[in-house]
Amino acid sequence: MDLINPIAENYAADFTTKEDELLKKVHQQTIENHPHAHMISGHLQGQFLAFISSILQPKYILEIGTFTGYSALCLAKGLQQNGELHTIEIREEDAATAKENFSKSHYNEQLFLHIGNAQTIIPTLIKQWDLIFIDADKTSYIDYYELVVPLLNKNGVIIADNVLFHGQVLEQPIKGKNAIAIDVFNKHVCNDDRTEQVLLTLRDGLMLIKKKN
Repeated sequence: MDLINPIAENYAADFTTKEDELLKKVHQQTIENHPHAHMISGHLQGQFLAFISSILQPKYILEIGTFTGYSALCLAKGLQQNGELHTIEIREEDAATAKENFSKSHYNEQLFLHIGNAQTIIPTLIKQWDLIFIDADKTSYIDYYELVVPLLNKNGVIIADNVLFHGQVLEQPIKGKNAIAIDVFNKHVCNDDRTEQVLLTLRDGLMLIKKKN
């Protein structure tokens, strides 16, 4: 389902800050070489992530789902000088690609790539997170959310990707395990008394979540 008018999306891209040369290269190489290239954040969403990070000026960022490293490079743009971004990827081949891409960035020393199961790795990272980006397997979104909410700083923000899941969450009945899992996740967050949220219809849907004051 095409949720966003491509003409409107292209217009928005025309008036959005352009990718830097490294992001442009990572984007192009992913599109040309990766069989699941559609999973990359891309220009509009990437600049949104960079924008939010630059506003928050986080010291510690957690990303669940590295892919080829594009979104991490965007999120890193707001890091404090002594800040750290920890990103977790379960697929070794994608992790190797991301590591290579990170090596070309001046944020490289601040980027920490962990390979393996995020549910196992997250408890070993003893941090209070200022910004968290969830973009991994959809059936585990609630598990990730429950792991990270207690670790989120008072003014921190969680961003969950793909919360519209290609428009499949709008179908009745909802079909497919991923779409069902995302719908259940959206309802779970909406009903959580600890947090408040806004769902944005950007790209495949982004949900911004923070703790209640």
